Amino acid sequence: MSGAMAPAAMIEPWLQALLRPRVVAVVGASDDPKKDAARPVRFLRKHGYTGALYPVNPRRDTVLGEKSWPSLAALPACPDHVYIVVGAERVEDAVAEAAGLGVRVATILADGFAETGPEGRARQERLVERAAAGGLRLLGPNSMGVANIVDRVPFTTNAALETGTLLPGRLMALSQSGSLIGTLLSRGAARGVGFAHLVSVGNEADLDVGAIGEAAAALPEVDAFLLFLETLRRPERLARFAAAAHAAGKPVIAYKLGRSPEAQALAVSHTGALLGSDQAADAFFRDHGILRVDQFEALLELPALLKGRRPDAARAGRPVAVVTTTGGGGAMAVDRLGGAGVALAGAPEALRAAVRAAHGLEVKGGRLIDVTLAGARYEVMKAVLDGLLDSGELAAVIAAIGSSAQFLPERAVQPIIDCAGHATPLAAVPLPQADRALEMLAAGGVAGFRTVESMADAVRAFLAWAPPRDLAAGAVPAALGELPADATLDEAAGLDLLDRLGVPTVDRRLLGPDAPVPADLAYPVALKAVSADLPHKTEAGALALGLADRAAVEAARAAMRGRLAETAPGARLQGWLIQGMARGVGEALIGYRLDAEAGPVVTVGAGGVFAELYRDVAVRLAPVDLATARAMVAEVRGLRALDGWRGRPRGDLDGLAAAVAALSRLALDPRRRVEEAEANPVIVGETGVVAVDALVRTAAG
Repeated sequence: MSGAMAPAAMIEPWLQALLRPRVVAVVGASDDPKKDAARPVRFLRKHGYTGALYPVNPRRDTVLGEKSWPSLAALPACPDHVYIVVGAERVEDAVAEAAGLGVRVATILADGFAETGPEGRARQERLVERAAAGGLRLLGPNSMGVANIVDRVPFTTNAALETGTLLPGRLMALSQSGSLIGTLLSRGAARGVGFAHLVSVGNEADLDVGAIGEAAAALPEVDAFLLFLETLRRPERLARFAAAAHAAGKPVIAYKLGRSPEAQALAVSHTGALLGSDQAADAFFRDHGILRVDQFEALLELPALLKGRRPDAARAGRPVAVVTTTGGGGAMAVDRLGGAGVALAGAPEALRAAVRAAHGLEVKGGRLIDVTLAGARYEVMKAVLDGLLDSGELAAVIAAIGSSAQFLPERAVQPIIDCAGHATPLAAVPLPQADRALEMLAAGGVAGFRTVESMADAVRAFLAWAPPRDLAAGAVPAALGELPADATLDEAAGLDLLDRLGVPTVDRRLLGPDAPVPADLAYPVALKAVSADLPHKTEAGALALGLADRAAVEAARAAMRGRLAETAPGARLQGWLIQGMARGVGEALIGYRLDAEAGPVVTVGAGGVFAELYRDVAVRLAPVDLATARAMVAEVRGLRALDGWRGRPRGDLDGLAAAVAALSRLALDPRRRVEEAEANPVIVGETGVVAVDALVRTAAG
């Protein structure tokens, strides 16, 4: 079966060669059908490829019944796409030959490149240089190839293509793991989810997820993109991809490793990439309009819920309703949704009254709309679903179906199918194993989920789906001044930098190491040792609070000198900082850093010495405007007490948001001189906020 093919002129020539090559060659093709190097030839013929296919193997006259050629140069036609399946030591010569002949795309199967360390990285860089010299685009190394299902071009070594039939669809998968394209293909086929294209990007030496996705956003046969990611490599390209997909109305759904330290370590060893924090990755996806799922099943099931829909930031403020014909199963759905942070709504009284009047039945109240006793009656289920879907007050309606989904699927599913097409999304989750019911739901245009866990994950991601955020807003800070490269600023210099950014800071006086204590201080004060070697002053004993007079300051300074001689004997002392004691109703932390994956991010959280312990923070890509900063402050549970909770004094959370926005403008510095900047604590008063501590590290020059 052939899908809708875009005219060649509408897409990049290299993308045409990648996905729809008319002439292909397999360098290193094996005649042994059991070997991986034989699979591209076998799969192309097995699944009906109609273009020219040239195995290249100088040691054989034929390969799997095909004429074999000694080299690419000997071929009767120049290939569009070459799959190089030789060992790593022979890859560079094959790339050079392909580039010299004018081949558009080469895919490299071999590993042993950037993921192995500096030497492998250097080999990979040479490949890219040799390819670029001849206008050749590279996929891989470490790539299991490309499977174009709609046009029957399975140019891959993935064993999942041993299947007898391939199910075409309208999804495109881009995976940093080669084996996962087979997993997606097989699991999708098992539930009737087909693909247009699947691409294993490998090490992304040249072509990466962002570049391929951005070019593929114009493909008419693709409705949505599924990403399996181990790292965010080249985030600027991923951002352009997300923007292009959004403009084309095509959702991008990502499943990314890295939720645990163990997964991060595996990703590093597999890809050789630097990894940032998972919270920064969340921020990257959110701010670029990419939906992130935690359940692998949801990666396959969520597209059906998104079909024909656009991201809407207002959707997150509306609740979801669960209608069930199985009390226990419905309770599972409610429990999972609630655990995912999804607000739930019961049946409104008007709907309950209408069902009571029309059918003489009572719909139970509460967060679960239970019609178990009447659920087998088509007219009751449909009336309840229609009433909820037409209310205009819900973000989505979920139907949890009991045992009838397995044994009486037509009766259980038909009222749900007949409610499809409303503006409000409708989804269903059969609790038993009910393959026929899921098939009927898919055919009827209703998103079906095999488990309540994947359903809740998908609904959470759907509700959080918002359009890409404009990250170019705001003026570049004009007064950052000169900053030393690859250094930790002392606290006085750090607070001065915050001043220049527009973050309010505490009143202070900087003294030299042996300068006398001034006579005109307003007490009480705090005393700090100023040293770039003391980023954490509390642990080092370099902080004294609430000093009531000059004598107390002098005594504290003398005692501090003694402590530092023991706790930090190598610390270089620049002087002493005397600060006014700021008072407020609470403390916050604000921070900025260059994340290894996501780039510049800004953070706000509950402040003080427990900030690192609780990790109760909100993170966004930087810079942020005031509205986004306000939303961040509202996310932090530890800051809700400052919003007048239980009669407590209300803190100036708008002032805190303004400080977050001001700090985030470091991202607009084109030189990216600051690697990390943190103010902790920021004292939140009833009117105004003030940073009393600063830690700033600059990037290497």
